Amino acid sequence: MKPIVSKDSIVYFNDECYTALNAYLEKANHSKIFILVDSNTYQNCYAHFMSKIEKEYEVEVLEIEPGEINKNIDTCTSIWNVLAEYGADRKSLLINLGGGVVTDLGGFIACTYKRGISYINVPTSLLAMVDASVGGKTGVDLGNLKNMVGVISESEMVLVDTEFLGTLPVNQMCSGFAEMLKHGLIQDRAYWDKMSDLSKLTTDDLDQLIYDSVIIKNKIVFEDPTEQNIRKYLNFGHTLGHAIESFYLTHPEKPELLHGEAIAIGMILEGFISAALLSVTELELIQITQVILATFPKVDIDPKDYPAIMELLVHDKKNEKGNIYFVLLNTIGDAKYNCIVSDDLIIDAFEYYASL
Repeated sequence: MKPIVSKDSIVYFNDECYTALNAYLEKANHSKIFILVDSNTYQNCYAHFMSKIEKEYEVEVLEIEPGEINKNIDTCTSIWNVLAEYGADRKSLLINLGGGVVTDLGGFIACTYKRGISYINVPTSLLAMVDASVGGKTGVDLGNLKNMVGVISESEMVLVDTEFLGTLPVNQMCSGFAEMLKHGLIQDRAYWDKMSDLSKLTTDDLDQLIYDSVIIKNKIVFEDPTEQNIRKYLNFGHTLGHAIESFYLTHPEKPELLHGEAIAIGMILEGFISAALLSVTELELIQITQVILATFPKVDIDPKDYPAIMELLVHDKKNEKGNIYFVLLNTIGDAKYNCIVSDDLIIDAFEYYASL
């Protein structure tokens, strides 16, 4: 698979990852190398990654606890302090070895430490491979509000080694499928059709689908790196999905939802709204719903929680001048951004989901 070139970074795949990494490390001559992991990726991925580095370098491992709940400024502060204690300077390198939490948080730490040091993303989850590590978005949550603090700044490179997927539990694999399904829905109907029956896919198919998913995202990001227009397409399912994820994240009586699990709900809800406001047909809505529910079992959302979830919509990053903007579908493979949706229609969407 050929490397995928973006504005300021390159995405490498499988064996090409380590050829590119070793060449980069030798040429860049960084003063210090730090590797950010969580406890899971340290146990399951670190040894494999280090075995691919040909020369010996002085490496310091920075370990955090896993989970979205730890993607916050407090974690950043502790890592910034450790970097300072170990004498990290402007010529240091931070390698983020992990899922979306590690790549989001690690990228933000690198972009802000001493006003910016180099970083490399090595995604180890499917979600991070096809979404979180690609495109230069970095950031942390503010309480239960997703990605409220961050910057857009691309890594030196992204290394997608699909061998890491063998370490993932099933629910984490499924979480990544949500973003892949989204890529088809917003941009490529043929890709959506391929993704619609996961039971027929082989391991080789998965590698190609990951590659194609990155191409879809990269094409959008290349044309609109700072999300002024078409990059907003990537937020389909995320307006309501993020609100649901945030609500469940810190609610003492609710189970935490993985990002992809919440976005899957959001895509059904926003698919329903698309059918009500735009040109998505009833048959397309049925297909979208059935394909998503085949991978993501329905979550029971108490109608009493609808108002609290909807209150979180005001914090969505796409909002401007007091308006809550949605990304909706004209049809499968064709999206529209800056759509305004009434509260009554949002409630109708929740009731549609509840009826399934």
